[in-house]
Amino acid sequence: MPDSEHVFLFLPSILSLILFFILIKRKQRRFNLPPGNMGWPFVGETIGYLKPYSAISIGEFMQLHISRYGNIYKSNLFGEKTIVSADAGLNKFILQNEGRLFECSYPRSIGGILGKWSMLVLVGDMHRDMRIISLNFLSNARLRTHLLREVEKHTLLVLSTWKENCIFSAQDEAKKFTFNLMAKNIMSMDPGHPETEQLKKEYVTFMRGVVSAPINLPGTAYRKALQSRSTILTFIERKMEERIRKMKEGKENSEEDDLLEWVLKHSNLSTEQILDLILSLLFAGHETSSVAIALVIYFLPGCPMAIQQLREEHLEIARAKKQSGKIELNWDDYKKMEFTQCVISETLRLGNVVRFLHGKALKDVRYKGYDIPCGWKVLPVIAAVHLDPCLFDQPQHFNPWRWQQNNGTRGTTSSSSCPSTMTSCNYFMPFGGGQRLCTGTELAKLEMAVFIHHLVLNYKWELADIDQAIAFPFVDFPKGLPIRVLKS
Repeated sequence: MPDSEHVFLFLPSILSLILFFILIKRKQRRFNLPPGNMGWPFVGETIGYLKPYSAISIGEFMQLHISRYGNIYKSNLFGEKTIVSADAGLNKFILQNEGRLFECSYPRSIGGILGKWSMLVLVGDMHRDMRIISLNFLSNARLRTHLLREVEKHTLLVLSTWKENCIFSAQDEAKKFTFNLMAKNIMSMDPGHPETEQLKKEYVTFMRGVVSAPINLPGTAYRKALQSRSTILTFIERKMEERIRKMKEGKENSEEDDLLEWVLKHSNLSTEQILDLILSLLFAGHETSSVAIALVIYFLPGCPMAIQQLREEHLEIARAKKQSGKIELNWDDYKKMEFTQCVISETLRLGNVVRFLHGKALKDVRYKGYDIPCGWKVLPVIAAVHLDPCLFDQPQHFNPWRWQQNNGTRGTTSSSSCPSTMTSCNYFMPFGGGQRLCTGTELAKLEMAVFIHHLVLNYKWELADIDQAIAFPFVDFPKGLPIRVLKS
Protein backbone atom coordinates (compact mmCIF):
# COMPACT_ATOMS: atom_id res chain seq x y z
CA MET A 1 0.00 0.00 0.00
CA PRO A 2 1.47 3.42 -0.96
CA ASP A 3 2.50 5.80 1.84
CA SER A 4 -0.19 8.31 0.79
CA GLU A 5 -2.86 5.68 1.33
CA HIS A 6 -1.45 4.95 4.82
CA VAL A 7 -1.72 8.62 5.68
CA PHE A 8 -5.27 8.79 4.28
CA LEU A 9 -6.23 5.70 6.30
CA PHE A 10 -5.05 7.16 9.64
CA LEU A 11 -6.16 10.74 8.90
CA PRO A 12 -9.60 10.41 10.61
CA SER A 13 -7.96 9.04 13.76
CA ILE A 14 -5.38 11.83 13.79
CA LEU A 15 -8.05 14.49 13.26
CA SER A 16 -10.23 12.96 16.02
CA LEU A 17 -7.28 13.02 18.41
CA ILE A 18 -6.52 16.66 17.58
CA LEU A 19 -10.20 17.57 18.04
CA PHE A 20 -10.27 15.72 21.37
CA PHE A 21 -7.29 17.70 22.70
CA ILE A 22 -8.81 20.98 21.44
CA LEU A 23 -12.05 20.21 23.31
CA ILE A 24 -10.12 19.31 26.47
CA LYS A 25 -8.18 22.56 26.26
CA ARG A 26 -11.36 24.54 25.73
CA LYS A 27 -12.96 22.82 28.71
CA GLN A 28 -9.96 23.67 30.85
CA ARG A 29 -9.96 27.28 29.65
CA ARG A 30 -13.62 27.78 30.56
CA PHE A 31 -12.83 27.33 34.27
CA ASN A 32 -12.13 30.52 36.13
CA LEU A 33 -9.78 28.98 38.69
CA PRO A 34 -8.60 30.95 41.71
CA PRO A 35 -5.05 32.34 41.44
CA GLY A 36 -2.26 30.25 42.91
CA ASN A 37 0.85 28.19 42.30
CA MET A 38 0.92 24.48 41.51
CA GLY A 39 4.51 24.10 42.73
CA TRP A 40 6.87 21.31 41.71
CA PRO A 41 5.82 18.26 39.66
CA PHE A 42 4.37 15.43 41.78
CA VAL A 43 5.07 16.96 45.23
CA GLY A 44 3.50 20.33 44.40
CA GLU A 45 3.64 22.58 47.46
CA THR A 46 3.07 19.86 50.06
CA ILE A 47 6.47 20.17 51.75
CA GLY A 48 6.02 23.90 52.32
CA TYR A 49 2.45 23.45 53.51
CA LEU A 50 3.42 20.85 56.12
CA LYS A 51 6.42 22.77 57.48
CA PRO A 52 6.03 23.03 61.30
CA TYR A 53 4.78 26.34 62.71
CA SER A 54 3.24 27.82 65.85
CA ALA A 55 -0.23 26.41 66.46
CA ILE A 56 -1.63 29.84 67.35
CA SER A 57 -0.81 31.06 63.83
CA ILE A 58 -1.66 29.88 60.32
CA GLY A 59 2.02 29.47 59.44
CA GLU A 60 4.25 31.30 56.98
CA PHE A 61 3.09 29.25 53.99
CA MET A 62 -0.59 30.11 54.44
CA GLN A 63 0.16 33.71 55.36
CA LEU A 64 2.21 34.29 52.19
CA HIS A 65 -0.33 32.57 49.94
CA ILE A 66 -3.28 34.48 51.40
CA SER A 67 -1.46 37.83 51.09
CA ARG A 68 -0.50 37.00 47.49
CA TYR A 69 -3.61 35.23 46.17
CA GLY A 70 -6.43 35.92 48.64
CA ASN A 71 -8.43 33.60 50.92
CA ILE A 72 -9.20 31.14 48.11
CA TYR A 73 -6.33 29.85 46.00
CA LYS A 74 -5.25 26.84 43.94
CA SER A 75 -2.32 24.60 44.75
CA ASN A 76 -1.02 21.06 44.40
CA LEU A 77 -1.09 19.37 47.81
CA PHE A 78 -0.76 15.72 48.81
CA GLY A 79 -0.29 14.85 45.12
CA GLU A 80 -3.61 16.36 44.04
CA LYS A 81 -4.86 19.54 42.37
CA THR A 82 -6.41 21.43 45.26
CA ILE A 83 -8.50 24.49 46.03
CA VAL A 84 -7.39 25.79 49.44
CA SER A 85 -9.93 27.84 51.38
CA ALA A 86 -9.26 30.25 54.22
CA ASP A 87 -12.67 31.77 53.45
CA ALA A 88 -15.26 31.37 56.24
CA GLY A 89 -18.19 31.27 53.83
CA LEU A 90 -16.65 28.68 51.49
CA ASN A 91 -15.59 26.44 54.38
CA LYS A 92 -19.14 26.41 55.71
CA PHE A 93 -20.52 25.89 52.18
CA ILE A 94 -18.28 22.84 51.69
CA LEU A 95 -19.32 21.25 54.99
CA GLN A 96 -23.03 21.97 54.46
CA ASN A 97 -22.95 20.35 51.01
CA GLU A 98 -21.30 17.08 52.02
CA GLY A 99 -22.68 14.29 49.83
CA ARG A 100 -24.21 16.71 47.30
CA LEU A 101 -21.45 18.91 45.90
CA PHE A 102 -18.49 17.66 47.94
CA GLU A 103 -17.42 14.58 49.86
CA CYS A 104 -14.74 13.77 52.39
CA SER A 105 -11.58 12.58 50.63
CA TYR A 106 -8.44 11.92 52.68
CA PRO A 107 -5.06 10.92 51.20
CA ARG A 108 -4.65 7.17 50.63
CA SER A 109 -1.94 7.01 53.30
CA ILE A 110 -4.51 7.98 55.98
CA GLY A 111 -6.91 5.27 54.83
CA GLY A 112 -4.04 2.79 54.74
CA ILE A 113 -3.17 3.36 58.38
CA LEU A 114 -6.63 3.96 59.90
CA GLY A 115 -8.38 1.36 57.74
CA LYS A 116 -10.85 1.54 54.86
CA TRP A 117 -13.80 1.28 57.31
CA SER A 118 -12.61 4.15 59.49
CA MET A 119 -15.27 6.83 60.00
CA LEU A 120 -12.72 9.43 58.98
CA VAL A 121 -12.44 8.12 55.41
CA LEU A 122 -15.89 6.60 54.84
CA VAL A 123 -18.50 8.42 52.76
CA GLY A 124 -22.16 7.91 51.89
CA ASP A 125 -24.44 5.32 53.51
CA MET A 126 -21.63 3.44 55.27
CA HIS A 127 -20.42 6.61 56.95
CA ARG A 128 -23.99 7.36 58.01
CA ASP A 129 -24.39 3.88 59.52
CA MET A 130 -21.10 4.09 61.44
CA ARG A 131 -22.01 7.58 62.59
CA ILE A 132 -25.38 6.39 63.94
CA ILE A 133 -23.63 3.67 65.96
CA SER A 134 -21.26 6.25 67.48
CA LEU A 135 -24.07 8.71 68.21
CA ASN A 136 -26.15 6.01 69.92
CA PHE A 137 -23.22 5.03 72.11
CA LEU A 138 -22.50 8.68 72.94
CA SER A 139 -26.15 9.63 73.43
CA ASN A 140 -27.15 12.51 75.68
CA ALA A 141 -28.67 10.12 78.21
CA ARG A 142 -25.42 8.15 78.39
CA LEU A 143 -23.37 11.34 78.73
CA ARG A 144 -25.52 12.54 81.66
CA THR A 145 -25.07 9.37 83.66
CA HIS A 146 -22.48 6.73 82.81
CA LEU A 147 -19.94 8.82 80.88
CA LEU A 148 -19.98 11.76 83.30
CA ARG A 149 -19.13 9.39 86.17
CA GLU A 150 -16.40 7.74 84.10
CA VAL A 151 -14.86 11.06 83.07
CA GLU A 152 -14.70 12.27 86.68
CA LYS A 153 -13.30 8.97 87.93
CA HIS A 154 -10.47 8.95 85.36
CA THR A 155 -9.74 12.64 85.95
CA LEU A 156 -9.25 12.07 89.68
CA LEU A 157 -7.19 8.96 88.98
CA VAL A 158 -4.66 10.99 87.00
CA LEU A 159 -4.63 14.11 89.20
CA SER A 160 -4.16 12.05 92.39
CA THR A 161 -0.69 11.03 91.18
CA TRP A 162 0.54 14.64 90.85
CA LYS A 163 3.12 15.54 93.50
CA GLU A 164 3.96 19.04 94.69
CA ASN A 165 7.05 20.73 93.20
CA CYS A 166 7.63 17.82 90.82
CA ILE A 167 8.11 18.55 87.13
CA PHE A 168 6.27 16.33 84.67
CA SER A 169 4.82 16.38 81.16
CA ALA A 170 1.29 17.81 81.16
CA GLN A 171 0.85 16.48 77.62
CA ASP A 172 1.65 12.92 78.72
CA GLU A 173 -0.76 13.23 81.67
CA ALA A 174 -3.54 14.46 79.37
CA LYS A 175 -2.89 11.55 77.01
CA LYS A 176 -2.91 9.10 79.92
CA PHE A 177 -6.30 10.44 81.03
CA THR A 178 -7.97 10.28 77.61
CA PHE A 179 -6.44 6.93 76.63
CA ASN A 180 -7.52 5.23 79.86
CA LEU A 181 -11.00 6.72 79.53
CA MET A 182 -11.43 5.52 75.95
CA ALA A 183 -9.90 2.07 76.58
CA LYS A 184 -12.30 1.57 79.51
CA ASN A 185 -15.39 2.69 77.62
CA ILE A 186 -14.55 0.99 74.34
CA MET A 187 -13.31 -2.38 75.65
CA SER A 188 -13.66 -2.27 79.48
CA MET A 189 -9.89 -2.20 79.97
CA ASP A 190 -8.69 -1.07 83.41
CA PRO A 191 -6.02 1.64 83.85
CA GLY A 192 -2.59 0.34 84.85
CA HIS A 193 -3.39 -3.26 83.84
CA PRO A 194 -0.50 -4.88 81.90
CA GLU A 195 -2.62 -5.42 78.77
CA THR A 196 -3.79 -1.78 78.89
CA GLU A 197 -0.20 -0.55 79.17
CA GLN A 198 0.90 -2.80 76.31
CA LEU A 199 -1.92 -1.50 74.11
CA LYS A 200 -0.96 2.07 75.02
CA LYS A 201 2.66 1.36 74.00
CA GLU A 202 1.57 0.03 70.61
CA TYR A 203 -0.79 2.96 70.20
CA VAL A 204 2.03 5.49 70.74
CA THR A 205 3.99 3.85 67.90
CA PHE A 206 0.84 3.85 65.78
CA MET A 207 0.28 7.59 66.36
CA ARG A 208 3.85 8.48 65.38
CA GLY A 209 3.15 6.91 62.00
CA VAL A 210 -0.16 8.70 61.53
CA VAL A 211 1.63 12.07 61.71
CA SER A 212 4.70 10.96 59.72
CA ALA A 213 5.49 11.01 56.01
CA PRO A 214 3.74 8.01 54.34
CA ILE A 215 6.95 6.20 53.36
CA ASN A 216 6.42 2.46 53.64
CA LEU A 217 10.05 1.36 53.93
CA PRO A 218 11.76 -0.70 56.68
CA GLY A 219 12.61 1.41 59.73
CA THR A 220 10.30 4.34 58.89
CA ALA A 221 7.69 5.57 61.37
CA TYR A 222 4.96 4.77 58.84
CA ARG A 223 6.08 1.12 58.46
CA LYS A 224 6.30 0.73 62.26
CA ALA A 225 2.82 2.21 62.58
CA LEU A 226 1.41 -0.30 60.10
CA GLN A 227 2.98 -3.08 62.17
CA SER A 228 1.51 -1.61 65.38
CA ARG A 229 -1.86 -1.31 63.67
CA SER A 230 -1.74 -5.04 62.93
CA THR A 231 -0.84 -5.79 66.56
CA ILE A 232 -3.64 -3.55 67.88
CA LEU A 233 -6.23 -5.11 65.57
CA THR A 234 -5.16 -8.61 66.63
CA PHE A 235 -5.60 -7.54 70.25
CA ILE A 236 -9.07 -6.06 69.59
CA GLU A 237 -10.14 -9.15 67.64
CA ARG A 238 -9.09 -11.38 70.53
CA LYS A 239 -11.17 -9.25 72.91
CA MET A 240 -14.06 -9.50 70.49
CA GLU A 241 -13.87 -13.29 70.29
CA GLU A 242 -13.77 -13.55 74.11
CA ARG A 243 -16.85 -11.34 74.36
CA ILE A 244 -18.76 -13.36 71.74
CA ARG A 245 -17.92 -16.58 73.57
CA LYS A 246 -19.19 -15.16 76.88
CA MET A 247 -22.38 -13.99 75.23
CA LYS A 248 -23.00 -17.44 73.75
CA GLU A 249 -22.38 -19.05 77.14
CA GLY A 250 -24.76 -16.60 78.80
CA LYS A 251 -21.93 -15.10 80.88
CA GLU A 252 -22.69 -11.50 80.01
CA ASN A 253 -21.15 -9.06 82.44
CA SER A 254 -23.33 -6.05 83.26
CA GLU A 255 -20.18 -4.05 83.97
CA GLU A 256 -19.06 -4.42 80.37
CA ASP A 257 -21.28 -1.56 79.21
CA ASP A 258 -18.85 -0.59 76.49
CA LEU A 259 -18.77 0.12 72.77
CA LEU A 260 -17.62 -3.39 71.86
CA GLU A 261 -20.59 -4.92 73.66
CA TRP A 262 -23.00 -2.42 72.10
CA VAL A 263 -21.75 -3.04 68.54
CA LEU A 264 -21.89 -6.82 68.92
CA LYS A 265 -25.48 -6.65 70.19
CA HIS A 266 -26.96 -3.88 68.06
CA SER A 267 -25.21 -3.90 64.68
CA ASN A 268 -24.64 -6.19 61.71
CA LEU A 269 -21.09 -5.02 61.07
CA SER A 270 -18.46 -7.48 59.87
CA THR A 271 -15.39 -8.26 61.97
CA GLU A 272 -13.21 -6.02 59.78
CA GLN A 273 -15.68 -3.15 60.09
CA ILE A 274 -15.85 -3.46 63.87
CA LEU A 275 -12.05 -3.52 64.15
CA ASP A 276 -11.64 -0.36 62.06
CA LEU A 277 -14.49 1.38 63.91
CA ILE A 278 -12.94 0.70 67.32
CA LEU A 279 -9.45 1.72 66.18
CA SER A 280 -10.70 4.96 64.63
CA LEU A 281 -12.75 5.89 67.71
CA LEU A 282 -9.78 5.14 69.97
CA PHE A 283 -7.72 7.45 67.75
CA ALA A 284 -10.33 10.24 67.58
CA GLY A 285 -11.41 10.04 71.21
CA HIS A 286 -7.91 9.97 72.62
CA GLU A 287 -5.77 12.20 70.45
CA THR A 288 -7.92 15.30 69.95
CA SER A 289 -9.19 15.53 73.54
CA SER A 290 -5.74 15.10 75.05
CA VAL A 291 -4.30 17.89 72.89
CA ALA A 292 -7.21 20.17 73.83
CA ILE A 293 -6.64 19.57 77.57
CA ALA A 294 -2.89 20.20 77.17
CA LEU A 295 -3.73 23.48 75.40
CA VAL A 296 -5.93 24.57 78.33
CA ILE A 297 -3.03 23.94 80.73
CA TYR A 298 -0.74 25.88 78.37
CA PHE A 299 -2.97 28.93 77.79
CA LEU A 300 -4.34 29.56 81.29
CA PRO A 301 -1.09 30.61 83.10
CA GLY A 302 -0.86 33.48 80.63
CA CYS A 303 -4.33 34.70 81.69
CA PRO A 304 -4.49 34.87 85.55
CA MET A 305 -7.89 36.62 85.44
CA ALA A 306 -9.36 33.62 83.64
CA ILE A 307 -7.94 31.23 86.27
CA GLN A 308 -9.42 33.39 89.03
CA GLN A 309 -12.87 33.46 87.41
CA LEU A 310 -12.71 29.69 86.84
CA ARG A 311 -11.85 29.12 90.52
CA GLU A 312 -14.77 31.28 91.61
CA GLU A 313 -17.15 29.35 89.37
CA HIS A 314 -15.95 25.92 90.49
CA LEU A 315 -15.71 26.86 94.20
CA GLU A 316 -19.37 27.83 94.05
CA ILE A 317 -20.23 24.43 92.56
CA ALA A 318 -18.07 22.67 95.18
CA ARG A 319 -19.75 24.54 98.06
CA ALA A 320 -23.20 23.62 96.78
CA LYS A 321 -22.10 19.96 96.53
CA LYS A 322 -20.84 20.03 100.11
CA GLN A 323 -24.10 21.53 101.41
CA SER A 324 -26.15 18.88 99.62
CA GLY A 325 -23.97 16.11 101.02
CA LYS A 326 -23.15 14.81 97.54
CA ILE A 327 -19.67 14.27 96.16
CA GLU A 328 -19.88 13.27 92.49
CA LEU A 329 -20.59 15.86 89.84
CA ASN A 330 -23.95 15.62 88.11
CA TRP A 331 -25.37 17.10 84.92
CA ASP A 332 -26.77 20.16 86.71
CA ASP A 333 -23.27 20.93 88.02
CA TYR A 334 -21.89 20.62 84.50
CA LYS A 335 -24.50 23.03 83.10
CA LYS A 336 -23.42 25.62 85.70
CA MET A 337 -19.91 25.73 84.23
CA GLU A 338 -20.71 28.68 81.97
CA PHE A 339 -17.38 30.51 82.04
CA THR A 340 -15.64 27.14 81.72
CA GLN A 341 -17.40 26.70 78.37
CA CYS A 342 -16.03 30.10 77.31
CA VAL A 343 -12.51 28.90 78.20
CA ILE A 344 -13.07 25.67 76.24
CA SER A 345 -14.32 27.54 73.16
CA GLU A 346 -11.40 29.96 73.27
CA THR A 347 -8.89 27.13 73.69
CA LEU A 348 -10.31 25.33 70.65
CA ARG A 349 -10.44 28.55 68.60
CA LEU A 350 -6.86 29.62 69.35
CA GLY A 351 -5.25 26.16 69.51
CA ASN A 352 -7.09 24.61 66.54
CA VAL A 353 -6.70 20.92 67.31
CA VAL A 354 -8.25 20.13 63.90
CA ARG A 355 -6.63 22.60 61.52
CA PHE A 356 -8.00 21.59 58.13
CA LEU A 357 -10.21 18.99 56.47
CA HIS A 358 -9.85 16.99 53.25
CA GLY A 359 -12.58 16.96 50.63
CA LYS A 360 -13.28 16.53 46.92
CA ALA A 361 -15.67 18.22 44.49
CA LEU A 362 -18.33 15.82 43.15
CA LYS A 363 -19.50 18.33 40.52
CA ASP A 364 -18.24 21.51 38.93
CA VAL A 365 -18.93 24.16 41.57
CA ARG A 366 -18.84 27.95 41.27
CA TYR A 367 -18.28 30.10 44.35
CA LYS A 368 -17.67 33.86 44.45
CA GLY A 369 -16.87 33.85 40.75
CA TYR A 370 -14.30 31.05 41.03
CA ASP A 371 -14.72 27.53 39.64
CA ILE A 372 -13.94 24.36 41.56
CA PRO A 373 -13.71 21.62 38.91
CA CYS A 374 -15.22 18.19 39.52
CA GLY A 375 -12.60 15.82 40.94
CA TRP A 376 -10.39 18.55 42.39
CA LYS A 377 -9.59 18.32 46.09
CA VAL A 378 -10.79 21.03 48.46
CA LEU A 379 -8.97 21.91 51.66
CA PRO A 380 -11.08 24.01 54.03
CA VAL A 381 -8.59 25.46 56.54
CA ILE A 382 -10.54 25.82 59.80
CA ALA A 383 -7.60 27.44 61.62
CA ALA A 384 -7.40 30.29 59.12
CA VAL A 385 -11.01 31.27 59.87
CA HIS A 386 -10.59 30.99 63.65
CA LEU A 387 -7.53 33.27 63.46
CA ASP A 388 -9.05 35.76 61.02
CA PRO A 389 -8.88 39.32 62.47
CA CYS A 390 -11.97 40.23 60.41
CA LEU A 391 -13.98 37.72 62.47
CA PHE A 392 -12.20 37.68 65.84
CA ASP A 393 -10.74 40.78 67.48
CA GLN A 394 -7.04 40.26 68.31
CA PRO A 395 -7.23 36.60 67.21
CA GLN A 396 -3.82 35.64 68.69
CA HIS A 397 -4.95 36.82 72.13
CA PHE A 398 -6.43 34.28 74.58
CA ASN A 399 -9.68 35.98 75.55
CA PRO A 400 -12.42 33.66 76.92
CA TRP A 401 -14.74 36.63 77.54
CA ARG A 402 -15.25 37.04 73.79
CA TRP A 403 -17.65 34.08 74.04
CA GLN A 404 -19.93 35.68 76.60
CA GLN A 405 -23.22 37.07 75.27
CA ASN A 406 -22.43 40.60 76.40
CA ASN A 407 -18.72 40.16 75.57
CA GLY A 408 -17.85 40.92 79.23
CA THR A 409 -15.85 43.83 80.55
CA ARG A 410 -12.89 41.86 81.89
CA GLY A 411 -11.64 40.74 78.50
CA THR A 412 -10.66 42.66 75.42
CA THR A 413 -13.60 44.56 74.01
CA SER A 414 -14.50 44.10 70.37
CA SER A 415 -13.50 46.75 67.90
CA SER A 416 -16.19 48.25 65.72
CA SER A 417 -14.59 46.70 62.64
CA CYS A 418 -15.19 43.16 63.93
CA PRO A 419 -18.53 41.40 63.66
CA SER A 420 -20.50 40.47 66.76
CA THR A 421 -19.74 37.36 68.78
CA MET A 422 -22.88 35.71 67.40
CA THR A 423 -21.72 36.32 63.82
CA SER A 424 -18.29 34.87 64.62
CA CYS A 425 -19.96 31.82 66.20
CA ASN A 426 -21.51 30.99 62.83
CA TYR A 427 -18.00 30.29 61.52
CA PHE A 428 -16.63 28.60 64.65
CA MET A 429 -16.16 24.95 63.67
CA PRO A 430 -13.59 23.26 65.94
CA PHE A 431 -15.35 19.90 65.48
CA GLY A 432 -16.15 20.21 61.77
CA GLY A 433 -19.74 20.59 60.66
CA GLY A 434 -22.66 19.23 58.69
CA GLN A 435 -22.67 15.48 58.20
CA ARG A 436 -19.01 15.37 59.24
CA LEU A 437 -19.56 16.98 62.66
CA CYS A 438 -17.51 14.96 65.14
CA THR A 439 -19.73 12.48 67.00
CA GLY A 440 -17.63 12.94 70.14
CA THR A 441 -18.13 16.72 70.33
CA GLU A 442 -20.15 16.72 73.57
CA LEU A 443 -17.93 14.08 75.20
CA ALA A 444 -14.80 16.13 74.40
CA LYS A 445 -16.30 19.27 75.99
CA LEU A 446 -17.41 17.23 79.01
CA GLU A 447 -13.89 15.82 79.46
CA MET A 448 -12.35 19.29 79.29
CA ALA A 449 -14.86 20.82 81.72
CA VAL A 450 -14.54 18.09 84.37
CA PHE A 451 -10.74 18.11 84.09
CA ILE A 452 -10.69 21.92 84.49
CA HIS A 453 -13.05 21.64 87.51
CA HIS A 454 -10.72 19.41 89.51
CA LEU A 455 -7.54 21.06 88.18
CA VAL A 456 -8.37 24.62 89.34
CA LEU A 457 -9.86 23.46 92.66
CA ASN A 458 -6.85 21.38 93.65
CA TYR A 459 -3.76 22.83 91.96
CA LYS A 460 -1.82 25.88 90.92
CA TRP A 461 0.70 25.30 88.17
CA GLU A 462 3.37 27.00 86.13
CA LEU A 463 5.28 26.12 82.98
CA ALA A 464 8.60 24.61 84.06
CA ASP A 465 10.34 25.16 80.73
CA ILE A 466 9.80 27.18 77.57
CA ASP A 467 7.57 25.17 75.26
CA GLN A 468 4.91 25.99 72.69
CA ALA A 469 2.21 24.26 70.70
CA ILE A 470 3.51 23.38 67.23
CA ALA A 471 1.43 22.29 64.23
CA PHE A 472 2.96 19.81 61.78
CA PRO A 473 0.07 19.35 60.97
CA PHE A 474 -1.19 17.71 64.18
CA VAL A 475 -0.74 19.93 67.24
CA ASP A 476 2.00 18.81 69.61
CA PHE A 477 4.30 20.17 72.32
CA PRO A 478 7.93 19.32 71.37
CA LYS A 479 9.04 19.17 75.04
CA GLY A 480 5.81 17.56 76.26
CA LEU A 481 4.67 20.76 78.07
CA PRO A 482 6.63 20.37 81.35
CA ILE A 483 4.82 21.91 84.35
CA ARG A 484 5.38 22.26 88.10
CA VAL A 485 2.33 22.04 90.40
CA LEU A 486 1.44 23.21 93.90
CA LYS A 487 -1.59 22.23 95.95
CA SER A 488 -4.23 24.98 96.09
